[in-house]
Amino acid sequence: MAKVQLLQDKKVIVTGAARGLGRDFAEAIASAGAKVVMMDILEDLVLSEASKLKSQGLQVEATVVDLSNISSIERAVEFAVAQLDELDGLVNCAAMATNVGGKDMLNYDPDLWDRVMNVNVKGTWLMTRACVPYLKKSVAGKVVNIASDTALWGAPKLMAYVASKGALIAMTRSMARELGEFNISINTISPGLTLVEATEYVPEERHNLYVNGRAIQRQQVPDDLNGTALFLLSDLSSFVTGQNIPVNGGFVFN
Repeated sequence: MAKVQLLQDKKVIVTGAARGLGRDFAEAIASAGAKVVMMDILEDLVLSEASKLKSQGLQVEATVVDLSNISSIERAVEFAVAQLDELDGLVNCAAMATNVGGKDMLNYDPDLWDRVMNVNVKGTWLMTRACVPYLKKSVAGKVVNIASDTALWGAPKLMAYVASKGALIAMTRSMARELGEFNISINTISPGLTLVEATEYVPEERHNLYVNGRAIQRQQVPDDLNGTALFLLSDLSSFVTGQNIPVNGGFVFN
């Protein structure tokens, strides 16, 4: 008898999927039996990565999306639904992360603050809003927002990013209250500092702070997050909503 995969025949959108965590999520979700549409503002890269996954026999498509642009979001979701026929899940991984820190609150650039909030918070809301009409048609729609454990311990000199991820956690709880009547569950994963392209600029002392402060004292890699994401997208988590799950090796306990 053939083994049924955890996300067999599910239809899922993953944003921020050209590289880093989003790219890893897309591969893991597709490998679990889902059909995936990968989205990113880096159009050439997301198309290239989708082509690589297709060559491995995975069911993936890709398109460009700019989370700061409502029309771009709506076009991307329309494309995805046209490819997938229906929609069961959304992973909101896209965010501004690289080079958004380094200055304290007295010297932080207000324009940078606005850009980070516009993408990380407003963009996540707008992407979710665009997907809800289709998720409502699913037996049990799933949304997974990717936040950060920096919002749980208050990382210094990273204020806009930390504030945006804290807002995302709070927004998820509010959305859970509103979407529950449609049997749509929405949860947040808060990773610790993970070895991806976006964290290459992080000073070595911050990496060491994380490793030394974890209950499991090692570097975090993207694959450490996949199990939680697959669980939250699967039927196994049908009664879990509005929750924030830190996945950080025990650097922060929830």
